[in-house]
Amino acid sequence: MTFAEALREGAARLAAAGIGDAPREARILLGEASGLEAAALQARIGEALEPAQADRFRALLAARGARLPMAQVIGRRMFWGRDFAVTPDVLDPRPETESLIAAALDAHFARVADLGTGSGAILVTLLAERPEASGLGTDISPAALAVAQRNAAALGVAERAQWAEGAWFDAVAGRYDLIVSNPPYIAEDEMAGLAPELHHEPRIALTDGGDGLSAYRAICAGARAHLAPGGRLMVEIGHAQGAAVAALFRAAGLENVAVQPDMDGRDRVVLGHTPR
Repeated sequence: MTFAEALREGAARLAAAGIGDAPREARILLGEASGLEAAALQARIGEALEPAQADRFRALLAARGARLPMAQVIGRRMFWGRDFAVTPDVLDPRPETESLIAAALDAHFARVADLGTGSGAILVTLLAERPEASGLGTDISPAALAVAQRNAAALGVAERAQWAEGAWFDAVAGRYDLIVSNPPYIAEDEMAGLAPELHHEPRIALTDGGDGLSAYRAICAGARAHLAPGGRLMVEIGHAQGAAVAALFRAAGLENVAVQPDMDGRDRVVLGHTPR
C-alpha cells in the first residue's frame, strides 16, 4: 500500500463513519502512523508504507472511526501554540477556550487559580505566558490532575504550579489575582444531542447533571473570599449562558461584569472584578 493509497482508504473509511473533512483527518493519522510531517509525507506519496506503519495507520483509523476524539486517538492537542497530552481522563482542550486565555492575558496577575483544571491547559498556558506568575490547579479527579502535572512538567512550568484535589474552592486557600475556570456547563437535557466524540470525554467535565449553571453558582459563591482586592474572576460559558452567568457575577458583588465573544462571535467568556 502506497501513501497515496493509504490516504484514499483512510478518507473513505472516515467519511463512512460520518466524520467531516475526512481527507484532512486521514492525512493527520497517516502522519502520526508514519512519523512524517506534511512536507515529508507529500514527498513520499508514491512510496510504499512499511508494514508496521500500515498496521499503525489502520489501528488509528479504527479508533477515529469509532468516533474517539482526535486528541485521544493521537494523545495530544495543540492549544495556544503548545502540545498538551490528552487522555480519556480529561476534557479535550478546544480552540474556543483560547478566548479565555486571551482575556486573562489582558491584565497583569501574579497568582492564578484554575478551578476544574482537567488537562491543565489553561493554567499551564497562563504560567508559560507569564514567567513571573505562579498558580494552583484543582480538580476532583486524581487522574486528571496526573495529566495536568505531566503537561506542566513537559512545558516547563512545574516549579510554579501546585495541584490540589477538590471541588471548586474546597482545596483553595488564600487569595488570588485571577481565578479562571472552564466548568461543566452543558445541561443534562442537552447531552443526548452532542456529537459522538463528546461521549468519550469525562461526563463530569461536560455536565453538572442539571441546568448547566450549578458550577457557576458554586464559583460565584466563593469567589470574593479567594480574590484579592481588584482581582478578576473569569469563566468560559456555553454560547447561550451569557446573561444568566453575568447575573450570577453581579449577585455575588462583582463589578465591571462583561460578556466577551469567541472567535466565531458567540458569547464565550464572562468576567468580573472584586471591589478594590
